[in-house]
Amino acid sequence: MKYLNRMDPIAGEEIRLAYNDYGKGRPVILIHGWPLSKEMWEYQLDALVESGLRVIKYDRRGFGKSSKPWNGYDYDTLAADLDAIITQLDLQKVTLVGFSMGGGEVVRYLTNHGSDRIAKIVLISAVTPFLAKTDDNPDGVDHAVFEKMLEEIKEDRIAFLEDFGKKFFGVNIINHQVSSAMLNYYCMLAAAAPSRSTQQCIKSFAYTDFREELQNIDVPALVIHGDKDNTVPIESSGKLTAGLIKNSRYIVYSGAPHGLFYTEKEKLNKDLVSFILAGTTKERANSLKEMGSVK
Repeated sequence: MKYLNRMDPIAGEEIRLAYNDYGKGRPVILIHGWPLSKEMWEYQLDALVESGLRVIKYDRRGFGKSSKPWNGYDYDTLAADLDAIITQLDLQKVTLVGFSMGGGEVVRYLTNHGSDRIAKIVLISAVTPFLAKTDDNPDGVDHAVFEKMLEEIKEDRIAFLEDFGKKFFGVNIINHQVSSAMLNYYCMLAAAAPSRSTQQCIKSFAYTDFREELQNIDVPALVIHGDKDNTVPIESSGKLTAGLIKNSRYIVYSGAPHGLFYTEKEKLNKDLVSFILAGTTKERANSLKEMGSVK
C-alpha cells in the first residue's frame, strides 16, 4: 500500500490518501462505494490487471486507511482528492470506475477538472443523477429514509452496518448469494470508518443533484445497474443516468442487488474489460507484452 498527500483548505490540514497501484498499461481508477473501502474491489483486480491494465484503487477520505478529517465530505472536495491521485501520479487516458457513491465522484471530477486526462467512465450501481425526492424529482427516495439511517448510525453504528449489508447484497430468507463470513468481512471494512465520515457521506450522496452535470459528460460511458437493487433503485438512478449521458451504453443485470461487484463478479469483470479495452487492441497487446504475458 502507498500514500499520497494533499493540503486540503476545507479540512485545514494535510490529507493522506491510501492507495494500491498494480500492473502496467492504460490506467483504471477504482472508486469504492459507501460505506466500504478500496478492498471491495478484490474480485476485480485479477481480471483487470491480467488484461494488461494498470489498476489503482484508493480509500476515500474518512474510510479504510486514508485520513479521517472532521470535514471535507462534500463532492467538490472528494473530487479534488481524486484529482490529486490523477495529477500526482501523472495519469493520462484514465478510465474512472465509480461504484455507488463513487459514481458521484466521477461525475463531479469531470465537472470541476475536465476530461483532458480521462478516456472513459464506468458508473456501477451509481447514486446519480439525484437520490433525494423533491418536487422536481418525485421518483426519488423520501428524506425520512436518510434521516432514519443517520439516527440508526448514531444509536448503534455496527448494528446498522450489519443490517445494511444484507440489503446491500440482497440477502433474505430465500436468497443467500453471500455467505455469513463474507457479510461479516464487509461489515468489518465498513466499521473502519468513524461515525462522522459515515454520516457526512450520507448527506452528500443523498442530496447532491448531478442531473445537469451528466448532460455535459463528453467521454464514452458505461452504466451498469441491477434491477433488484433495493439500496439505489434502478428506476431513479441507472435508467435516468444512462438517459442523461449522450454517449453511454446501458447494461441491466437481471436479478442483481446493489453489491453486484461480488454477486455478479464474473459478468461485471467481463463487461469492464470489454468496455475499457474496446478500440485499444494494439495498446492491449503492447501492455501484455510489457507484463511478459506475450512473447
